[in-house]
Amino acid sequence: MVGSYSLTPDCLAQSYGQRAKECPSPDSQITLVFSQDRPFDLIELEQLLVDVGWSRRPLRRVRKALDNSLLKVGLWRHDPKFPRLVGFARCTGDGVLEATVWDVAVHPLYQGNGLGKELMIYILELLKEMEIKRVTLFADPGVVDFYVGQGWELEPQGNRCCFWYAN
Repeated sequence: MVGSYSLTPDCLAQSYGQRAKECPSPDSQITLVFSQDRPFDLIELEQLLVDVGWSRRPLRRVRKALDNSLLKVGLWRHDPKFPRLVGFARCTGDGVLEATVWDVAVHPLYQGNGLGKELMIYILELLKEMEIKRVTLFADPGVVDFYVGQGWELEPQGNRCCFWYAN
């Protein structure tokens, strides 16, 4: 196990990119890092999404979706030799006015510790820096309450679509 320690800024940037940020960890024995710069291994990403219960998608289409995304964020369990992807989300949009969040996933072993909320906070911070004022997301009915609890507003029918507005 990786001991609890803070990564130096140089180590963080070298391993995860300039905009990487440590994530509050529920376990003092592990270090978690958000990154929008670290490349994704498509097989590892696909396994994460399968582990949360989603159906498999053709990898070539996943690659194309990632290439056309405005923002891609991974949540990594830090290991100096082999970091593990434990969370993911991506956004599409025009990069100016609006964005839509897709594919939010946290590995089942890491769920229930506030990491999904931290992932959403990190994404919204990045979108605020881009001066995007309106963010939309589509969520399965079983997780809509998760987003409402974070201040997202439901669409009028209250089904799958939520909105977040910058203050």
